[in-house]
Amino acid sequence: MATATGLPTRRERALVPVLVFLSAVVAVISSLGAPLIPTIAAVDHVSLSEAQWSLTITMLVGAVATPALGRLGDGPARRTVTLTAAAVVVLGSVLAALPLGFGWLIVGRALQGVGLGLTPLAIATARDSLPAAASRSAVALLSITTVAGIGLGYPITGLISKFFGIHAGFWFGAVISALALLLAALVLPSTAERERRPLDTLGAVLLGLALVGLLLVLSEGETWGWGSARLWTVAAASLLLLAGWVWHELRTAHPLVDLRALRNPVVLTADVAGLVAGIGMYLLMSMVIRYVQTPTGTGYGLGASVVIAGLVLLPFSAGSLLSSKVVPGLARRTSSALILPLGCAVSLVSMLLFLLARDHLWELLVVMGIAGLGVGCTFAVMPGLIVNAVPAHEVGSSVSFNQVLRYVGYSTGSALCGAVLQAHTEPGRLLPADSGYRDAALIGCVVWVVIGLATIVLPRLGAATAARRSVRVDEELMMDESIADGVAGESEVPVLRAGAVR
Repeated sequence: MATATGLPTRRERALVPVLVFLSAVVAVISSLGAPLIPTIAAVDHVSLSEAQWSLTITMLVGAVATPALGRLGDGPARRTVTLTAAAVVVLGSVLAALPLGFGWLIVGRALQGVGLGLTPLAIATARDSLPAAASRSAVALLSITTVAGIGLGYPITGLISKFFGIHAGFWFGAVISALALLLAALVLPSTAERERRPLDTLGAVLLGLALVGLLLVLSEGETWGWGSARLWTVAAASLLLLAGWVWHELRTAHPLVDLRALRNPVVLTADVAGLVAGIGMYLLMSMVIRYVQTPTGTGYGLGASVVIAGLVLLPFSAGSLLSSKVVPGLARRTSSALILPLGCAVSLVSMLLFLLARDHLWELLVVMGIAGLGVGCTFAVMPGLIVNAVPAHEVGSSVSFNQVLRYVGYSTGSALCGAVLQAHTEPGRLLPADSGYRDAALIGCVVWVVIGLATIVLPRLGAATAARRSVRVDEELMMDESIADGVAGESEVPVLRAGAVR
């Protein structure tokens, strides 16, 4: 509530910084496990494939929790849902930090995954609590924060674990998540006046099971074998569950995700872009992290430590944050719709640079800086496009679905990198040939070209469809008017004749 002078209160001024901090914390915590996988395997005496679950489980739980939190947050309990999810993240961070063994670490990482659903709630809060101009810039910044936070999580984790041990990284997560919870409790506004909408429990279960199966296939494909019967069985079952979920969502009165919104070309473009851009983003990040740490004795690579590999991602975060300053000006001079293909073009440049120039550390720093700018521009406008295209009571759900598609894209990009590099690894060798990175980069170029073209074509197809629909409606109205005029004329004829007889 504003003061008597019309100026915003201290609580209102603090809202956006707190929402940004909350989103950044979630992004950093979600990536905490990635650089620590080899260390976790050594400390807890498990295999690398088992240690990989410290990252996989967070993504799986996040994919399941995000749409449910988004729908619950569209009602009067958004503040309660946000604070509860943040408290679960704190609990998970503490469990992951305590030296209780590998099992409790996995439980803690699973609870941290609930926090991945907080960013859509933060976006919905900004949309409802701020004036139109301020909400647009806040929504863009929140979307970019999720990308920049991933780039920050890797180097932070590497530095802390190197100097203070593996559990110190998770204690860092516990401290910053507790601070985020406290700040959120102080500034989050109430939404008690919003209409309560029932949670589509069956839809949440169907979507959750389908996403768990699909993400398992993507994350465990290398371990299980891409041609194994177990993998294809899980994939088939997941696709059947996904088809059942779509059928259910189109027929229920209160769906978990309003899939009819995909008829809107703006929403469809944003969702397709979120999925495919996520693939391109994680494909490049996975390649760079592995390439930097590859021993120079292989004839390529830089032989750097995990700390250096994490620091290489800092320009990615810096580029992402820079895009938050660039995008508003571009949107004013052009339009938000044009920023999507522009961001894809910049990301394509970064992939081409990795393809052609990756022999020195400074080259990879430039690559990641450009990649951060391109991905930041792409992701900055997606939530805003969705927010402006759907009703207010669907914002949380629609943005959450877009976020889930990003997670699927992240997992797909990571798995795609692993599959391509494994295909270029000779039997008996641990490391792939340099040609694997070349082919993976070429695939990345194709990904960015495809999504760039899609962001241009899909809106035009939607506009053409809308124009045809408008013409049909006009023709139907004209026909109805003609019929009505004819009926009215026929009703007048007997009256005139009757008057003539009289």
